[in-house]
Amino acid sequence: MRLSKQDLSNLFKTKLMKAGLTEEHAAIVADVLVFADAKGIHSHGAVRVEYYAERIAKNGINRNPDFRLEKTGPCTAIYHGDNGAGHVAAKYAMDEAIKIAKENGIAIVGVREMSHSGAISYFTEEAAKQDLIGISMCQSDPMVVPFGGAEPYYGTNPLAFAAPGTDGRIISFDMATTVQAWGKVLHARSKNTAIPDTWAVDGNGEPTTDPSKVRALLPIAGPKGYGLAMMIDVLSGILLGLPFGNKVSSMYHDLSEGRNLGQLHIVINPSAFTSIELFKENIGQTMDDLNAIKPAKGFDKVYYPGQNYEKIEKDYAENGIEIVDDIYEYLVSDVVHNNAYDHQGTFVE
Repeated sequence: MRLSKQDLSNLFKTKLMKAGLTEEHAAIVADVLVFADAKGIHSHGAVRVEYYAERIAKNGINRNPDFRLEKTGPCTAIYHGDNGAGHVAAKYAMDEAIKIAKENGIAIVGVREMSHSGAISYFTEEAAKQDLIGISMCQSDPMVVPFGGAEPYYGTNPLAFAAPGTDGRIISFDMATTVQAWGKVLHARSKNTAIPDTWAVDGNGEPTTDPSKVRALLPIAGPKGYGLAMMIDVLSGILLGLPFGNKVSSMYHDLSEGRNLGQLHIVINPSAFTSIELFKENIGQTMDDLNAIKPAKGFDKVYYPGQNYEKIEKDYAENGIEIVDDIYEYLVSDVVHNNAYDHQGTFVE
């Protein structure tokens, strides 16, 4: 099933409003979800709608949050999310960070007590569209073993970066700190196919190729990914006075409770350091230089970060965004949720 961006957004918005979100908040969540699906990042698009709807309906996402910005300095602030929709709190916080960075050169805005915010490159690219550098990071479920450990402590703890280049181009990346996403393990499990032994470990902390035996994921590059996960947990959790490490709430454990997650936005105004024209010119040159590098065997081209989505976005813009049939059936149905997600364990982000 293929749908236009607008049709897909309308379906998301309608379903979220049926669950109890206001029209304004439902529209923002829908926009972030469509952003992900339009890039082919389907793990953070339509597949998440029923989960969000169930958590909203069970009051685990506050339908009428008391959002509040607390300025803590000329360049710093805390955005209180009151366990409202994470996409909305993160967007409003990024809007404030953009304003501060334009005025003062840099902004650091932490978001306290929020729910899952989706693909966080959405927020960093919002900054890049306004000729700013955007950096964002957030907590997630404890499902990753620390290097040398046999049981999970940190989450996949994603990190995103975006910067503007020439001709409206944006250099952008959005990564988890694990070798592979949990969704890939679930996919292999559903297909009954083996996974590489570098992805995950079993209940004894031993590498496994059997997706049904996976109990935790492995950090990228061993101690390096472990260190990155720790850094993100400190900056988006401990720094904001929130639960951290294995104390971070599970995404699916109890959908009637707020998750109290944290996210940190850092926005830098290049004009505080160099001319914006020179900055964008050099980012553009970086993009062109990378494209001009001789590709390795098996590759047709070296892409700059974020460029690999362009083919998908072009296809979807021309032919519609691809949505799995059963998800489409849910979206067009009168069903808000099927109690499908409550108490489903911790390995979910």
